[in-house]
Amino acid sequence: MRTKLSSFDYHLPPELIAKYPAEERDKSRLMVVHRNTGKIEHKMFRDILSYFDEGDAMIFNNTKVFPARMYGKKERTGSTIEVFLLRELNAKARLWDVLVDPARKIRVGNKLYFEDENGNDVLSAEVVDNTTSRGRTLRFLFDGPDEEFRATLKRLGNTPLPTYIDRDPEPLDAERYQTVYAKEEGAVAAPTAGLHFSRELLKRLELKGVLFAEVTLHIGLGTFRTIEVEDLSKHKMEAEYFRIPEEAAAAVNSAIKAGKRVCAVGTTVMRSIETAVSAENLLKPVEGWTNKFIYPPYEFHIANSMITNFHLPKSSVLIMVCAFGGTELIMDAYQEAVKEKYRFYSYGDAMLIL
Repeated sequence: MRTKLSSFDYHLPPELIAKYPAEERDKSRLMVVHRNTGKIEHKMFRDILSYFDEGDAMIFNNTKVFPARMYGKKERTGSTIEVFLLRELNAKARLWDVLVDPARKIRVGNKLYFEDENGNDVLSAEVVDNTTSRGRTLRFLFDGPDEEFRATLKRLGNTPLPTYIDRDPEPLDAERYQTVYAKEEGAVAAPTAGLHFSRELLKRLELKGVLFAEVTLHIGLGTFRTIEVEDLSKHKMEAEYFRIPEEAAAAVNSAIKAGKRVCAVGTTVMRSIETAVSAENLLKPVEGWTNKFIYPPYEFHIANSMITNFHLPKSSVLIMVCAFGGTELIMDAYQEAVKEKYRFYSYGDAMLIL
């Protein structure tokens, strides 16, 4: 039986899209969904403490968002072009895979100039290839050493807030659109389930004896790409780099063997661990690229609980959550979230699925 995209649609009033984060990270709301009974509870995120005990394991994605959105001026015309850095292709040649907007104005051979806050040109780039309708390959032209080039990119870049937040980045976003445990730079979007954890809450979980495991998956825009096929078996995800270190696998496997709760903090963690399942249904250390697309029906191997945000209709992440929690139960929970006026998307509230 085919799994259809239209099964994962719902109506969301626009006013429920969170434009700003909660005042404090762990003071967002938390919906707790029990798969075995269908029970739904309404809590605060810091109440998550009462659902985890000594020996349970939580798996976090420690990727760090870099300021990927830049604005350049096109040579001769001076028109403003948005450049969204996706990934570095060749460090030595300073080649980057980017999206440009408006794309119709940018062709191979065009040059772009980037100004600092004082209006001085500090960086230029040349378009060397077309990759997709919006995608281009840029070669940045910069005379200084690599550290200085990277510092310039960061200085010129803006926090890459998703477009549905519909406002310009503010100083607050540089901190809040980043988890408190972010370490490995390389993502163009935050692993948003982790945004709810404060340092204090992590400490309290640690004192309870909860094991922490950190993996890395550098989130690209492929996670958010619109699915354009009704038959989900025909959808292809774009590959993203991930790494599961030995110490993370060891912590998770000790919890599995002890019959404890293993919690994937976010859909990116779930994709990573489901890409790295051993023959014994344990987590194995691995590094590489994953284009895994999880949709119902699917048998999960590592995590038996999950923390996630409330996602866009018909998105790959909502579809994965339905595969984990059960499509009917999760879609009912989303209707309940709309009724109870939960906050949706990246800066919104959270769901714990047990």
